[in-house]
Amino acid sequence: MATTAAVLADIFIMFLAAKLAGELFERLRQPAVIGELLVGVVLGPFALGWIGVPTGAMIEAFHGEAQAGEAMASIYEVIAELGVIVLLFLVGLETRLTDLLRVGARAGVVAVLGVIVPFVLGYALVAALGHPTIEAIFIGTAMVATSVGITARVLADLGHVRGDEARIILGAAVIDDILAMIVLAVVAALGSGGRLTAGEIALIAGQAIAFTLFVALAGRHAVRRWSIHLERLRIRNAPFVVAVAVMLGLATLSAQIGLAAIIGAFLAGMVFAELRDQYELEHRALPLYELLVPLFFVITGSHVDWRLFLDGSILGIALAVTVLAIVGKLVGCGAGALGLGWRSVAIVGVGMAPRGEVGLIVANVGKSLAVIPDAMFSTVVIMSVLTTLVVPPVLTLLYRGQPAETVPMPRTTDQFAVADGRLPEL
Repeated sequence: MATTAAVLADIFIMFLAAKLAGELFERLRQPAVIGELLVGVVLGPFALGWIGVPTGAMIEAFHGEAQAGEAMASIYEVIAELGVIVLLFLVGLETRLTDLLRVGARAGVVAVLGVIVPFVLGYALVAALGHPTIEAIFIGTAMVATSVGITARVLADLGHVRGDEARIILGAAVIDDILAMIVLAVVAALGSGGRLTAGEIALIAGQAIAFTLFVALAGRHAVRRWSIHLERLRIRNAPFVVAVAVMLGLATLSAQIGLAAIIGAFLAGMVFAELRDQYELEHRALPLYELLVPLFFVITGSHVDWRLFLDGSILGIALAVTVLAIVGKLVGCGAGALGLGWRSVAIVGVGMAPRGEVGLIVANVGKSLAVIPDAMFSTVVIMSVLTTLVVPPVLTLLYRGQPAETVPMPRTTDQFAVADGRLPEL
């Protein structure tokens, strides 16, 4: 079985390497997240092998002991999930419900077009190349959902979480996740030879929409009504403790109804956004952020098998799929942001482009159902990786010269201010 020492050693290596790489990329005027992702690629089981995350590679590392490999893999999955949950909770703290409602209609248009256009492009390309219909459907589905964690990190690092573009992206990401869940459920049923009735599809959509609206509206009302009682609790840092408990609880509920756990975490942050400044919730959450969020990106990077980039036949179609994946979001999501100016259109389109772990989830579903071959699986992996790596520098370039709405997340040098008691304002 996985030993405590082995897990702690991997966490130490990942954390130290992530911070060193983040420092290097900050000095190069690039987002730290790029360095963290590349650290995962280099240290992962497909390169140096200093850390092992994907289950198959872990089983090999443990000389065929599947139980030990799967135990290690599940530990890293939990760490990664906690990291992205904390990230989206902090982003939610920057997003008041009134601000989100202000861009709600536009965010809805962005989300719908951002699902339709990439799906059609992906399906058309794979079908035109002569692949079976079910493969084309799965590739189109993999191009649908946005992995908002990457974009959220870049926006936080640049201090642009409170801008209209960020709110459109975050609002669209919630709707996008609901739509993607419905599409994936239908496609998975088709792949397994089954079928979903219109009633079952409506039930899936209804649960997701009801959960989102209930948490956003009822949660905000509850926090406003009961926040005065937080100060009466005897436990230390009671407001922050309650906020973290709500974050974990809503993330759990979100996952149980089929949504991504990060949607629940984002909604929890949005509920407590009204109390953000009163109880310094962001400042208190920063230690969690500094520990867990870099680990999420390192672990995400460690899933990348760089050898896939050496196979010309796979790389060719993967690059074509990647280009269409980015163009699909630029055209679809960008069209929903028309009227805000070309820079905002580009930011929204690019911000919705990362597929990250969401694309990998779709690929794994298709592979587990034996409806996509290894070549198509590898294509989705490469597309997910490239869209994840391309977005941070492009977003940084698009925001160049634009004043930040908030002070960026603390970097290494900012910790001296924290040590002196001068907490940086977010």
